[in-house]
Amino acid sequence: MKIYTRTGDKGSTSLFDDKRVPKDHIRVESYGTIDELISFLGLAKNYMEDKEIYALIEKIQNKLFTVATNLATEDKSKVIHHIVEEDIKYLEENVDKYMGKIGNPKGFIVPGSGKKSGYLHVCRTICRRAERRIITLSFQEEIDPLVIKYVNRLSDLIYAVARYLEEEEVAVDYKK
Repeated sequence: MKIYTRTGDKGSTSLFDDKRVPKDHIRVESYGTIDELISFLGLAKNYMEDKEIYALIEKIQNKLFTVATNLATEDKSKVIHHIVEEDIKYLEENVDKYMGKIGNPKGFIVPGSGKKSGYLHVCRTICRRAERRIITLSFQEEIDPLVIKYVNRLSDLIYAVARYLEEEEVAVDYKK
């Protein structure tokens, strides 16, 4: 099977429902940023010795394919898999779990005192960018509100796990 189709050579691409749009369309930017997040989480998880965190990241990666599918499909009748409230509850439970493990700290830290936390902080920023792209898309087209909620909560979870994995908490020093 060839992976190239030559149909995108003039700057357009097909959505999952076969509608063609420009490659720089906000919908493509949205699911493309989710794809970037999936890939970067794949890199980050390979630094995790903790099997529970590794499994958590892998579960998130799989769920992000559902997010991407929703974003890459304009005709909602063709969307097979959906984000549900239980998915958001799962994220919230894990945010509470990891923030609780570090005593629910307040204040900003300088991210990345180690590779594990550093990669996850990059994932967090990619997730926030994806959220911004999705919000922009939502002003133009109808987006499942649970997709937006999921991505918002996911960035909180990535932050919580990254902060939990910091080897040393370095508080922001605004005077430096």
